[in-house]
Amino acid sequence: MEYRLEHDSLGEVKVPKDRYWGAVTQRAYEHFQIGQEKMPRVLIRALAAIKKAAAQCNESLGVLDAERAQRIEEVCDEILDGKLDDHFPLPIWQTGSGTQTNMNMNEVIANRSNQVYGDQLLHPNDHVNRSQSSNDAFPTAMHVACLMTWHQGLRASLVAMIDQLHVLEQAYQDQIKSGRTHLQDATPIRFSQEVSGWSASLSQDLEMLDQLSDFVSEIALGGTAVGTGLNAPEGYDQKVAALLSRVVDIPLRTATNKFHSLSSKSELVAFHGGLKALAGDLMKMANDIRWLASGPRCGLGEITIPANEPGSSIMPGKVNPTQCEALTMVALQVMSNDLAVGMAHSQGNFQLNVFMPVTIYNVIQSMELLQDGMLMFTKYCLKGLKVNEDQMQANMDRSLMLVTALSPRLGYEKAAQVAKHAYQTDLSLKEACLDLGYLDAATFDQLVDPSKMV
Repeated sequence: MEYRLEHDSLGEVKVPKDRYWGAVTQRAYEHFQIGQEKMPRVLIRALAAIKKAAAQCNESLGVLDAERAQRIEEVCDEILDGKLDDHFPLPIWQTGSGTQTNMNMNEVIANRSNQVYGDQLLHPNDHVNRSQSSNDAFPTAMHVACLMTWHQGLRASLVAMIDQLHVLEQAYQDQIKSGRTHLQDATPIRFSQEVSGWSASLSQDLEMLDQLSDFVSEIALGGTAVGTGLNAPEGYDQKVAALLSRVVDIPLRTATNKFHSLSSKSELVAFHGGLKALAGDLMKMANDIRWLASGPRCGLGEITIPANEPGSSIMPGKVNPTQCEALTMVALQVMSNDLAVGMAHSQGNFQLNVFMPVTIYNVIQSMELLQDGMLMFTKYCLKGLKVNEDQMQANMDRSLMLVTALSPRLGYEKAAQVAKHAYQTDLSLKEACLDLGYLDAATFDQLVDPSKMV
């Protein structure tokens, strides 16, 4: 491999000749060979958007000349288009402020531009990082990456799942089945009502996440090193927020208190709490569906779900609820990530939180897993879900909890006796009620009508 010499404040470093990063990145690449977790691509895109907006702002405020600003923007556009992904090699496990990744971005932009134009016009710190610090640029990139992932992917997957659940509600409005509480038989319910419980939970998650995303829209950029805005021109924070909003096409606003925005990660903790709520509701729905589809002969068997893959390497013909299992594992990972995000938030010291890379890694992983998991579940499970009407009817007809309709007439004690007598003698509720002499057949039929109990 061929190398070139790059230098930083600590001296000279050998850097692979075909890479645009510089000395700071190379030192980090060598010193942090930890794990396989790299900075999320969306975080890199967000940071490039910040550098582009900062260059525009610096030019407009007279602290950066037009030529340098244009060159910075040109390389940022290449990064935003994914053309330079191979030049961002650093892992999550680095300095807690994300300084090495910020410098990786600064060095790639400067070196790429200087190579294209055949000069040394751009300096990573003096020009690309003008009016910024890693301490305000990286947390801003975290917020922007979160919002980009929400608005450009995860939200659409959630909406698509809710829409498909509404399709199921409409398709099975007349199908009555046995309800269940405590995993035991309960009073009747329409299948559409059961599905509506799932869709309402997810719709509320959508509403909460939309509200929480507004808090994430407040950015730290302009606080520079400790929140005072040192070395940034007057008015920079307001203007750069407006320019960045245009670059990423997401409404952003400058933080009202930069000391908070550098040292606290509460907005991301709250947003991830919304992701955890969503994960919990997905876990519940997926578990309901695999229970209802259990069987096909020795389980509940009230619904069928698509047979996507063979289910066993030893049992011929077996088909498993694989999409349910995948989605519940996703939900479990998101719930686990929430602990890491909350713990990292609690580790801010004085003017800076230094657990930022692990925070954003877990936030983005949760969002991407949920986005893909919901997309697959909707496509390969919900869209092919069908009701087994005969099995639903048979289960409901055998439910002892239909006896609840008799309570107003017979009272709780006698109604309980009917249910107990039916269970112990293997009679129907109607037969048990007649056997005990509590009601005649016509009165029983009038009172126990599942269509009137839903």
